[in-house]
Amino acid sequence: MTISMFSIRRMAMLGLVGGVAFGISACQSLSLDRGSFGGFKRSLNTTSHGYQQVPDPTGTASTAIVERFEVQPGDCGRDSGWSDCAQDRERSELSEGSDNHAGSTYWYGWDIYFPDDYPNIYPTKTALGQFHQHKSHPVWMFQNGDGGYSLDDQVFGSTRRYYKLISEKDLRGKWHRIELQVKWGRNKDGFFKVWVDGDQKVDYTGTTLRSSATYFKYGIYRSFMSRYRAVKKVEDVPGQIVYYANVRRANTRQELAAPLPATPQ
Repeated sequence: MTISMFSIRRMAMLGLVGGVAFGISACQSLSLDRGSFGGFKRSLNTTSHGYQQVPDPTGTASTAIVERFEVQPGDCGRDSGWSDCAQDRERSELSEGSDNHAGSTYWYGWDIYFPDDYPNIYPTKTALGQFHQHKSHPVWMFQNGDGGYSLDDQVFGSTRRYYKLISEKDLRGKWHRIELQVKWGRNKDGFFKVWVDGDQKVDYTGTTLRSSATYFKYGIYRSFMSRYRAVKKVEDVPGQIVYYANVRRANTRQELAAPLPATPQ
């Protein structure tokens, strides 16, 4: 089953998705079973449409409740140390509160769903998951660039390599399972391995971070909005909606599996 942005809006009007009756609004609990991840908080976006926990609208997700992220033109926030508005960016992300320290090894996993009418806004860059260093640059970014879903290796401060994970023709209308095994290392003993829908796509060995720790962010993060406006000669960049499910960190791959529903007593 596929779902379009038109269908999403229609269901929202009927109270089936993200509405008052069934959706969990941005102001309510962000609590989900995320394995060994610490708490998450919203990052530089407080709009009600930007983040919601909703019943799975596709009927095929690994969890009954999924996370819906939406960014519309002008969704740029700021805090005391950064302004997306001033830096030509827009976003709706959740940010991890705990760290992934150098020397540690973890498994990470999430499911991601792009609706049928999800627009590609290249040459604006859209990040959909990133590991970031505190007060420094991101080291690994999952992106929808000129097509599909890719991993951008930015360990040393700029792109060293793009790994293609999902092709453009396979991107939309179905859930994709992303699994990682990462050893965070500042030397050659680190590694970063990625599986997509069960197939290994990345088997990197070497430095995986430069600082003492990273933290995980996911959602939609759009950089260099002016690029799209200049190329397309428009005033606004189209809005985007993406769904996530079963975002987890664990010590083993088996522990990444979605928890079973509670058995009624």
